[in-house]
Amino acid sequence: MRVKVAYYSPLPPSRSGIADYSTLLLPALRERIDVVVAEPGKRAPHADVALYHVGNDPDAHGWIVDALHERPGVVVLHEYVLHHLISGITIGRGDGRGYLDAMEREHGVAGRLLGLGVLDNLLPLLWETQPERFPLAGTVLDHARGLIVHSGFVAQHARAAGYDGPIWRIPHPAWPMHAIEPATDVAGDPLIGCFGFLNMNKRIPQLLQAFASLRRSRPGARLLLAGAAGERFDLSRRLERLGLGEDAITRLDYVPEERMWSLMRACDVLVNLRFPTMGETSGSVIRGLSLGKALVVSDVGWFAELPDGVALKIPVDDYEVPLLEAALGLAAEHRDALGAAARAYVEREHDLDGVADAYAAALETAAGGDAVADAVLWRIAEAAAEVGIDDASELARAAVESGILSR
Repeated sequence: MRVKVAYYSPLPPSRSGIADYSTLLLPALRERIDVVVAEPGKRAPHADVALYHVGNDPDAHGWIVDALHERPGVVVLHEYVLHHLISGITIGRGDGRGYLDAMEREHGVAGRLLGLGVLDNLLPLLWETQPERFPLAGTVLDHARGLIVHSGFVAQHARAAGYDGPIWRIPHPAWPMHAIEPATDVAGDPLIGCFGFLNMNKRIPQLLQAFASLRRSRPGARLLLAGAAGERFDLSRRLERLGLGEDAITRLDYVPEERMWSLMRACDVLVNLRFPTMGETSGSVIRGLSLGKALVVSDVGWFAELPDGVALKIPVDDYEVPLLEAALGLAAEHRDALGAAARAYVEREHDLDGVADAYAAALETAAGGDAVADAVLWRIAEAAAEVGIDDASELARAAVESGILSR
């Protein structure tokens, strides 16, 4: 018998990156377990265990957190900082007390007083100004019977917050590659691409400064910015101040999936900076790795966990801009070697089948507890014996320590 899973996630046409993630994962998961996809506003599916994908967007994930509160289950914690999500499903629904409770749960009386300051318009909105200081993940952790995370960063923060349930660290799956023709309407020498929502956290001001300096030595360089910009981010004024005109910048709003792949394929270097990090794993970076592109990222959170030979990592400090300028030039010069290392890494560590296997094992364990875990370990022991491994306990222990199985 296969375990039956109720699957909660945003799906297309949602523009959520987690919708893209689930579109990739679901077919592979269905080859291994029975999956019933939950729908907002409809009765919860009957299943052995529920799987909840939680991100920081209240529009995409509010209904999922509501379902989690009704029935605890396994949570895929795509990012650790959830302040925007929690404020949206409390204050956004007229439940100021719920927001105060969440602030007090994590930060005591001081947190509640800060929350009162926000509600009374005496303080700026914390989810816009300092979300990383007030993650508010506890509201989700309290109802999680197990966590699936993509990084050591999120796992460590969950443990530090007091979460003592099972945690499975499972990589973000990579998209299987097929022939993708590069876009022909963008070009540069080199062409540098930055994809995704453009805001201050993506270090766009620093990227623009570094690129403007790079153009002095490489006038053929061109920067492609593809993604919607935040309401408070005045990109046009910044470009004007730096003297970056249409000959230097190609600006596109949201682009559909197929178009995004072709644009990425056309780029020589892809940049994905982040600070402060919310603990997220970047789908754009995974796509860049899959395409075998030279990558420049910030040396924080999940990005810092990438091997040194796979991406150039920029510290967020006083030397960020000059180091970024140097990294852009270096990445363009060594793009073939960096791209080959990126492709080899993602094929080894982010293989879709391996990710789906790990998900299935975690969900089987969560659904059946110790009995299912013992059965899976027994299957490992049998398989080890068949291939001549004498010490099956060592193989089982490795499976536990790697996160494929919980203890």
